[in-house]
Amino acid sequence: MGSHRNRTLAQKTTRAKEKRERRFNMKREERKDPSLRTARLAKNKPLTLDDKRVYDDVDNDDLSSSVDLQALRRRRMQQAEEAEQQALEEATRPAKDGDTDDDDDADSMLDFEDDEDQDGSDEDSVARARPRQNSAAPSIASTSNIELTPESLIAKFPSLFSDNSRPKEPKVLITTGLNSTLHNVAHIFEGIIPNSKYVRRSAHKYAHKYSVREISKFAENRGYSSLLVIREDNKRPTGLDIIDIPSKIAFHFTISSWVEGKKLPGHGNPTNHYPELLLNNFTTPLGLVTAKLLQTLFPATPELAGRQCVMFHTSRDYIFFRRHRYIIREKRATEKSVVGADGKEMRGVENVRAGLQELGPRFTLKLRRIDKGIGRAGSDPEDPTHWQWAAKMEKNRKRFNL
Repeated sequence: MGSHRNRTLAQKTTRAKEKRERRFNMKREERKDPSLRTARLAKNKPLTLDDKRVYDDVDNDDLSSSVDLQALRRRRMQQAEEAEQQALEEATRPAKDGDTDDDDDADSMLDFEDDEDQDGSDEDSVARARPRQNSAAPSIASTSNIELTPESLIAKFPSLFSDNSRPKEPKVLITTGLNSTLHNVAHIFEGIIPNSKYVRRSAHKYAHKYSVREISKFAENRGYSSLLVIREDNKRPTGLDIIDIPSKIAFHFTISSWVEGKKLPGHGNPTNHYPELLLNNFTTPLGLVTAKLLQTLFPATPELAGRQCVMFHTSRDYIFFRRHRYIIREKRATEKSVVGADGKEMRGVENVRAGLQELGPRFTLKLRRIDKGIGRAGSDPEDPTHWQWAAKMEKNRKRFNL
């Protein structure tokens, strides 16, 4: 028994020694040739579900299609440029074929000079009419940019994407369900969203129990732009209904992983400054509609003196909410430089770092339904929803809706 244990220990020691020698040899080779290390890191990059994400290979920008609007817009621009270039070549081809010399008795040298002048003028005209060589397709903004919204979605949600039909400053009314105990949670949302007001829904036996449609009418008459209804179960927030009053459209979310700010280690206390809004990874048509809805809750001009930022980051069809206060400071000797999304160091900020302090709260949203009206009763009875989540949508774990 002892000999077997010693033999096993010797085998492990030998394997560890060989592994350590291979590692040191690889370090020496990479020190001589840095390209070997770059190739090794690129090869050993772990694949996540976001890296394996696939999009629908269709030329469609409906809410039910999972397409990358940035790639779709780039492809459409390239197709338009190719069609324009082809039409230009077809228009200039007969003019080049018709350049013949009808006067055979003219002087050959003079005729040659006239042909050169004529060809030069033709080339100048073609050069002026030819589109630029560098395509505008690669210079598209970030994927969460609202400017990527296709015309079909703007026509489908005109009041949501039109700034003329909305008030200059958003004004949000916050309420809860009947018999609710989430007054503290409602006050937290009141602190997150500027220009918001929380009004309790009375459930007294002699009081009138107003419906969400009646509350929306009340809010519209008083200049509110959005209505938030917080749902609860077992005295915890479980749902959030956001009603865009100008467009009369209701978005229904579920809330999970709720953590108040006071329970976060090292948390800070928020101030009443207008925060900066970050919308990350909203790439599909449904994602941009959701991002635009979240954008309408916050003022367009943040107060940079407060150094507060609110972030909605979507991943795997979940929307993660975080709120931080940041500070710009010099980089310490033990810290690395700031890198971009491609993993390379960003120029101009080599000696700058950003410190973050989380303010809270933390929670996760998931979009469940978009109604065409305020509630099921206010929608079209035959087709009441723009989009609705279904269980089989998550069967393919490489395809996401947002």
